[in-house]
Amino acid sequence: MSVKSLSIRIDEAMLDKLHIVADYEGRSANSQILILIRDCIEDYEQRHGKIRPEK
Repeated sequence: MSVKSLSIRIDEAMLDKLHIVADYEGRSANSQILILIRDCIEDYEQRHGKIRPEK
């Protein structure tokens, strides 16, 4: 599996809060975002079925 980059725009206050949450969890902001994305996808798939991306 290859690793891709994603650039996002985020409000400074939200970014500051993200860093606080990530620090509390002992993670980097990047790792915290990946966990949030993973959890979101898992929740979606539980409600709607497995996502099968087309290539």
